[in-house]
Amino acid sequence: MRLSMTLHHTAAARDGFYLSGPGHQLELARSVQALPRGGLDSLATRAAAFFAGYGTEGLRLAGALPYDRQAGDYLFAARPEDGAQAVSPAPRGDGSGAVSQQVLLREDPPAAQYRAAVAEALRRIAAGAFDKIVLSRSLRLSAGLAFDPGALLAALAVDPLITRFSVPLPPRQAGVPRRLIGATPELLLAKQGAAITSHPLAGSAPRGREAAPDKAAGAALLHSGKDLREHALVAEMVLDSLAPWCASLARPEGVSLAQTARLWHLGTRITGVLKDPDTPCAELLRVLHPTPAVSGYPLAAAEAALPGLEGYDRDFYAGAVGWLEANGDGAWYLALRCAELEGSEARLYAGAGVVAGSDPALEEAETHAKFQAMLAGFGLATGAVL
Repeated sequence: MRLSMTLHHTAAARDGFYLSGPGHQLELARSVQALPRGGLDSLATRAAAFFAGYGTEGLRLAGALPYDRQAGDYLFAARPEDGAQAVSPAPRGDGSGAVSQQVLLREDPPAAQYRAAVAEALRRIAAGAFDKIVLSRSLRLSAGLAFDPGALLAALAVDPLITRFSVPLPPRQAGVPRRLIGATPELLLAKQGAAITSHPLAGSAPRGREAAPDKAAGAALLHSGKDLREHALVAEMVLDSLAPWCASLARPEGVSLAQTARLWHLGTRITGVLKDPDTPCAELLRVLHPTPAVSGYPLAAAEAALPGLEGYDRDFYAGAVGWLEANGDGAWYLALRCAELEGSEARLYAGAGVVAGSDPALEEAETHAKFQAMLAGFGLATGAVL
């Protein structure tokens, strides 16, 4: 499908790490010092060695973790003098550099294939293979000119309830930068001293356009048996994973509604106090990622089924973006509602959790709703896309 869009080629396209949301605001200029790549099991060891070699004053490691915990991560070092600062939403400019062009959009996999994958997952759930699996699909955009990361990042600022991020990825082609840009609602883990926080989300519903329907949609989600079962699998796994490391661990509000501008979510805010304040954030990430919010339950069975059902490698989608500090602190958000930009090519991702009682058409509709913010960021008429 060909669609018309306008590209705003700003001079402020970001080359480093950027994250801005209700909980954190950080911009880091990329340095030449990169963490040797490796899997999640070795991250804490590699990070400790890196900080020991380069000094600790003000140094951070920022970047992205892939979905596959065995695959290579991509983190680089920066200090405050290298560009770490609190940031505010970047302007889109006055449009003087705007260029109108045609964009080719195609679904990967097609919607019918995605519904078939959900139906197959439901058959496996009924047979006892697993209790939950999160199935994603993607949209590919192709344009004549390179997409502008700065313009896309700025366009996502219309929703103050999400966390925007723009993170460099390892390039596939010489001279063609690759970035992951998104608007995630979900905090995987934050650590500051002995205090830790996680806010897993699972179970979603589109918001209403007017107050009364919007309130009704939220209330219906909060009382949906299917969505509550899906959410419980995620929250319990996070609690079970963190409990051995904590002197105390709680979910003060229980299950509650979380929101973005377009969607309601079921969320459980989890807070804890570590037994050992020196436990590094990277070690907690090792036991936590991936959660059933992006994979499934039981984890091993869902992981084994995902490649065949989805049909592609997630790469850094459904991984995490964030940073580590030399003292062991850090903050990491799930890489959701995002697009991978590579020159004039872009790939958007969205997923939905499948449990007993799921409906293939409704799960497809959920991914449709989750695509909307990113499509709007590209300036596309989303109603005509899917």
